[in-house]
Amino acid sequence: MDEIADTPLTQQLARYRLDWVVTSPIRLPDYVGSTLRGAFGHALRNIGCITREKDCTTCPLRRDCPYTLLFEPVPPAHHTLQDFSRIPVPYIIEPPEWGARVLHPGDTLSFHFTLIGRALQELPIAILAWRRALARGIGPDDGTAELTGIVLEQPETAIPVYSPENGQIKPHETRLACPPPPVGTIRLHITTPLRLQNNGMPLKAQTVTERALLMALVRRLALISEFHGEAAWQPDFRHLGELTGSVTGKRQLSWRDWKRYSSRQKQEMALGGLTGRWDLQGDLSAFWPALWFGQWFHAGKNASFGLGRYRIVAA
Repeated sequence: MDEIADTPLTQQLARYRLDWVVTSPIRLPDYVGSTLRGAFGHALRNIGCITREKDCTTCPLRRDCPYTLLFEPVPPAHHTLQDFSRIPVPYIIEPPEWGARVLHPGDTLSFHFTLIGRALQELPIAILAWRRALARGIGPDDGTAELTGIVLEQPETAIPVYSPENGQIKPHETRLACPPPPVGTIRLHITTPLRLQNNGMPLKAQTVTERALLMALVRRLALISEFHGEAAWQPDFRHLGELTGSVTGKRQLSWRDWKRYSSRQKQEMALGGLTGRWDLQGDLSAFWPALWFGQWFHAGKNASFGLGRYRIVAA
């Protein structure tokens, strides 16, 4: 059985770098990912919502609204894997590097925004939402910024695709191909907290396993391919789970605590996770596409606002 042949080897996705000039002071917390997501979602709903329903679940236009398509995609009524109350969103926000600081007028702010599959058709309205979000203000002091340009960043390329001066989005390639799997050990550098869970409890450095990581990545690629891609991928989870037994790892991971306030749940939430280095050894060919695309899709909980980000380097 050729596992990798049955795995999606190309994905439609584009990782954009949004560059801004600060127009009034922006006070950034340690991690601004959830702040950016909240500002983006608020602006997108104001632009995209026609009915002004308070609850999207009762809206008759729910399945065709740009807000729900991007920010709250509608789960299927029935699914062979499980009943979903939510499905993965087709975007990932990668905020600036960790660390609280203040940006002053004239300073540069940059962060990344990835769109996946059919959501790429919504790039124009996403750009408008971002511009309005930062014009309205982000952070504790509602600091503002103006967009200066958008650059497509794919492996080994960086191509300007949008500037506010002309307002046109340049045509660009959005299909990314997975390279052949490497031989030997691969190393993951995990740069934002990775939250893998077991029965609702986060796995720490002492309890996390290679199986937990690999199956989380397989599941995420499968769901994104099904709900947002061109063709659904239905992996044999049981067989892949057995294959994880041949993969070993060497980990240098530490726990990074982080908290944020959830306006939806009206409480502070602890969202710490693992960062550091994770070497994987063994036959990784069956998992390689999930590992490779995971560099864009991220892994674990709260990937949409940048948690679980990693990059692959040769060990």
